[in-house]
Amino acid sequence: MSNPLFLEKLHSLKSKYEDIGQALTDPDIMSDMKRYVRLNKDYKDLQPIIEAFEEYKNILSNIDDAKNLLAKEKDEEMKEMARAELDILNEKVVPLEDKIKLLLLPADPQDSKSAILEIRAGTGGDEASIFAGDLYRMYTKYIEIRGWKMELTSFSEGTVGGYKEIILNVKGDSVYGIMKYESGVHRVQRVPQTETQGRVHTSAATVAVLPEADDVDIDIKMDDIKKETFCSSGPGGQSVNTTYSAVRLTHTPTGIVVSCQDQKSQIKNMEKAMNELRTRIYNLEHQKYLDEIASKRKTMVSTGDRSAKIRTYNYPQGRVTDHRINMTLYNLPHILNGNIQELLDQLQMAENAERLKDSEI
Repeated sequence: MSNPLFLEKLHSLKSKYEDIGQALTDPDIMSDMKRYVRLNKDYKDLQPIIEAFEEYKNILSNIDDAKNLLAKEKDEEMKEMARAELDILNEKVVPLEDKIKLLLLPADPQDSKSAILEIRAGTGGDEASIFAGDLYRMYTKYIEIRGWKMELTSFSEGTVGGYKEIILNVKGDSVYGIMKYESGVHRVQRVPQTETQGRVHTSAATVAVLPEADDVDIDIKMDDIKKETFCSSGPGGQSVNTTYSAVRLTHTPTGIVVSCQDQKSQIKNMEKAMNELRTRIYNLEHQKYLDEIASKRKTMVSTGDRSAKIRTYNYPQGRVTDHRINMTLYNLPHILNGNIQELLDQLQMAENAERLKDSEI
């Protein structure tokens, strides 16, 4: 029934789990915050595997007991009970094995992180900016549904509505792991507000979801940063265009530039800008990781390729099509109102199926 190598791997992980649990009580490790944070994360990551393994061992033990009872028992009524129990246990064991195999697949180490969400208008002029605003509304609705927290970092409004660019910091458990499938080019097919003859146009917006870097992930030398201040624009009351509260940071070694203007306080804008800068520098390395994975697989749901057309929103037909999994839903208004979980679930299932196929477990 069970592969000996499969069980050997699980026993090895249980030993590792117990060793980490013991190490977390060591005063020397507790005094080293970076090491303690990493070990604590490893411990939490292993916990669901160990819990599933304990359940799995219990089922295997009960299966052996039921088989022994069938082999030795002479009373037909007892044997019938054992057969019934064996049927129930056999139905449980395969799904549990599949669950454990999925848990054993190496997870993207960034999946548990919060994320920075960027939406940028693409081809289509004013209509692209309006569409970027529609995507912004869709994601903010979804963030509310999930109970995550959202902070606006920077934005540039379109001339007739929407946004040329808008950047958000989304805080919550596993935000990146859930929303990473949204990275790519989103297309809209509809009659623009500026169209007088009723013709359907195609416009686009680009979405990028970046895992937020923690303080323990990367150290930035302040000597490498050029800081500039300027007057913020947009909503904000009397301080707008009168005080130099907005902050622009340039990281000299990489040339990365970030800005934050949504807070009235320069200190708060500086803090948020530093967080975004840290994330962007960190993501230079993370992109190499994504590219390496993509190069090893001919097909992959989440490649990190932000130039790939991933989804089309067709207004005349009221449909949304995700091109990576050939999935079409005819509930466009529902989806634009933030109900994108079904799409995300199907994308995750498709990627898990690919990863299981490629694994040697």
